Amino acid sequence: MKQRRLKFRNWFNVQTSLRLMVTTCSKATLNLHLRHIKGNFTFTGMKNLATLIIILFFTGTAFSQNKGNTTSTDSVIMHKHAPRRVAETQPSTYEVVQSIEANMVSIPGGSFTMGCANDDDTDCYYWEKPAHVVTVGNFYIGKYPVTQREWEAIVGPNKYSYRNCPDCPVENVSWYDAQVFINKLNQLTGNNYRLPTAAEWEYAAGGGTHSHGYKYAGDNDINKVAWYSKNSGQKTQPVGQKKPNELGLFDMCGNVWQWCSDWFNDKYYSNSPANNPTGATRATYRCLRGGSWWSEAKDCRVVNRDRYPPAARDDDVGFRLARDW
Repeated sequence: MKQRRLKFRNWFNVQTSLRLMVTTCSKATLNLHLRHIKGNFTFTGMKNLATLIIILFFTGTAFSQNKGNTTSTDSVIMHKHAPRRVAETQPSTYEVVQSIEANMVSIPGGSFTMGCANDDDTDCYYWEKPAHVVTVGNFYIGKYPVTQREWEAIVGPNKYSYRNCPDCPVENVSWYDAQVFINKLNQLTGNNYRLPTAAEWEYAAGGGTHSHGYKYAGDNDINKVAWYSKNSGQKTQPVGQKKPNELGLFDMCGNVWQWCSDWFNDKYYSNSPANNPTGATRATYRCLRGGSWWSEAKDCRVVNRDRYPPAARDDDVGFRLARDW
């Protein structure tokens, strides 16, 4: 929930603010003063307003000294905006960093066929072709997409995200926002976290050296492995609830689109390097992989890729961490 900010810009805000300040004063008495000030919103009215605020301050002070005689309901009202005790309600930054590190999965490198290998598959887009053999080196990749809890611990609150779901993937983050998170995490850890390349992402999503050749990351039945348009309830879901893929990675398909480090070029596969490709040298868009809670099934396929402006945010776009061996 967004914290309410009191702004004395007009009469409505003055009246609202005073009502929020007082819980012990009689409604009838308070409204009488408010009506009087409202009707005389001049220099004299302002003096009356100042006087009323002073009176209310001392009334509140006296009340707080006798709060032992109040009911539990009064106590809740008086303290509902008090700062939470962080240690009791959320993990420390250190604990979050340790959790991130523990959830990095080691991926032995290898070769695989990248892109759509079946020319008769009507789900395939032209930018998934031609299929080509690619070799990637060893790397680490996150078991889950970065969550809202992790984002807040490292960067701070993300006002665009679903604030009531700390274990959902962070979303509404641009490619540049992801870099801010990564840079801060690297400063805290001394490690070299980064976004995965599109080749690393597809290799890991397909199961790496343990691949069974599934259409989606972990199964041919999308409902077993992904949150997408037909089962998501039109919102992100907590990570790790669906079946993982062959490497133990969750939510590689669906839930949120995931930023990759690559620039996107729809014809890149025609001249992609065979070893550790990193995408086009320069383009307008960055690469997205995996589909999201809003996507139809074909957009959640392992081989699918999409594009998005690196400065843009959307409520179904997040990211997953990678790291060098």
